[in-house]
Amino acid sequence: MDTHLTVDRGACAGHGLCYGAAPELVDCDEQGDPIIVADPVPEERIGAARHVVDVCPERALALQESQPA
Repeated sequence: MDTHLTVDRGACAGHGLCYGAAPELVDCDEQGDPIIVADPVPEERIGAARHVVDVCPERALALQESQPA
């Protein structure tokens, strides 16, 4: 199973905690909005992905699992 980090752009307030906490998973665009840079999330970074989901005050980030193609 693959794990994907997703962003609800409507809920995101642009605090930047996600890309500050795990820049190897999340970066930002010119407006400061988060961009997922590791998709799917590498197995060794699942803990970091859970952390960024937990630190988002707006709950705009989520982890989703999918079956490999």
